[in-house]
Amino acid sequence: MNEKAIRQSKLIYWASGIVSICGIIFEVLFGALGSYILGDGVKQYTLTISLFLTGMGVGASVSERVTRNLIIAFVWTEFMVAMIGGFSSFLMFGMTAFAPSGSDALFLYLVTFTVGALTGVELPVLIRKANEIGVELNKSTARVLFSDYAGGLIGGLLFAFYLRPEMGMVKSAFFVGVINLSVAVLVLFYFKKEIKKFSFHLGSAVFIGVLLVSGLFFGEELAFSFEQKLYKDPILHIEDTPYQKIVLTKEGEDVRLFLNGSLQFSSVDEHRYHETLVHLPLAYKKEVEDVLVLGGGDGLAVRELLKYENLSSVTLVDLDPAVVELATENPHLEQLNKGALEDPSVDVLHEDAFQYLEETDNRFDAVLIDLPDPNNESLNKLYTKEFYSLVRNHLEPEGIMMAQATSPVFATEVYWTIDETVKATGMNTYNFHVDVPSFGNWGFVMASRGDIDVDEASIGVETEFLTEDVISALTVFGKDTDREIIDSDGQVKNLEPNTLIHPNLIQKYEEAWKHY
Repeated sequence: MNEKAIRQSKLIYWASGIVSICGIIFEVLFGALGSYILGDGVKQYTLTISLFLTGMGVGASVSERVTRNLIIAFVWTEFMVAMIGGFSSFLMFGMTAFAPSGSDALFLYLVTFTVGALTGVELPVLIRKANEIGVELNKSTARVLFSDYAGGLIGGLLFAFYLRPEMGMVKSAFFVGVINLSVAVLVLFYFKKEIKKFSFHLGSAVFIGVLLVSGLFFGEELAFSFEQKLYKDPILHIEDTPYQKIVLTKEGEDVRLFLNGSLQFSSVDEHRYHETLVHLPLAYKKEVEDVLVLGGGDGLAVRELLKYENLSSVTLVDLDPAVVELATENPHLEQLNKGALEDPSVDVLHEDAFQYLEETDNRFDAVLIDLPDPNNESLNKLYTKEFYSLVRNHLEPEGIMMAQATSPVFATEVYWTIDETVKATGMNTYNFHVDVPSFGNWGFVMASRGDIDVDEASIGVETEFLTEDVISALTVFGKDTDREIIDSDGQVKNLEPNTLIHPNLIQKYEEAWKHY
């Protein structure tokens, strides 16, 4: 090959590597979008990866018909990837805010398949062009594929460790779209002499570039206005962390915290939830010195714990430092939790709760589990027999556990499956539910190794809601929320514990909450 052909072939290899980086970023971005907006992370990642790969196969098949004007075919493929992929996140949030229910999922799957198909066209076209330049077919194929696979690794790492946490999903999509467009423009200029109507193609690139750059600088703000429509009240704080999306809203005196779109508390009635979580189990424990709180990074459960003068230590384990940072620095949350997380008796650890229990040797008089609902795989493991067994093993012999367990009204089977899972560890369980207006009716499972006389409760601290008389009422479940769940054949369902090997809670949760 002459020197020009060598330079052109090198450009093709670099282009294949860069567009493969963009392709894998779009692929995982679509999975993240589906997980955040539609829920059930494994399901959404499975669907998006399957659709993307199927699209690549279809695109590769279609590319057989592209035998002429290979550079123009590649350039316009990149134009389309840049536009469709670049605007994907922005439009997805718009669909969620304005379009009928279910259309956002259809839109995401269609975009995933389309971008996958366009990605499938890219590589065969580049291989043919390398071969056309004079590179042997086996060498051109191997080198382009090497660039593609190596680029895939880089793309995945970039999205996980930089783009998503630093730029968010809207800016990331526009940014990657700009990269796709830049590759197309570079190739366009490099092969300028063999391209007809060069000015038309360049003008199209400029037009697309203006749209993408505008989206990069202003799209997130507009998407924020879309997302605002998903929340009843004005948004005070919004943040994408490596673990979740945090949204804080305020209307009048009502401050609300949302994680991944799910309400965590309303300041108007959170005392009903947190008093039940904290004071109800401690009403059966005369002496409590060391308490473990799993979750609860907002500091509200710790606020209630600090009412006990004989308490020696509180260990709070919350995975996301951004939640704790918000709870200690935001004036609305700090006023609500009364600066509880900065108390010298409180030790805050940013670890996975499961891993913490596996590694620590500490034992506790009480373990309070204030974790989000089991709506994805990472949370599901914190509702398994294995997890509750670890909790049991870190309780003192007379220790007590209290876990929030979703709504026995909206998700009856989920609630009683959690109870069955805790029972499977050998502990005795006790069931309570409380009305929290912002949530609805909410359930808790209390457990201990020994027997507890539920008639012997004594509350020794100041409360706004909970009394000894109220506690007895919290143990009564209606016929439509009791343990005997009737299946479609009129038989009582046999509830199986949720385990790591056989996780059955996520699907039940998804089915229960899809109408609410």
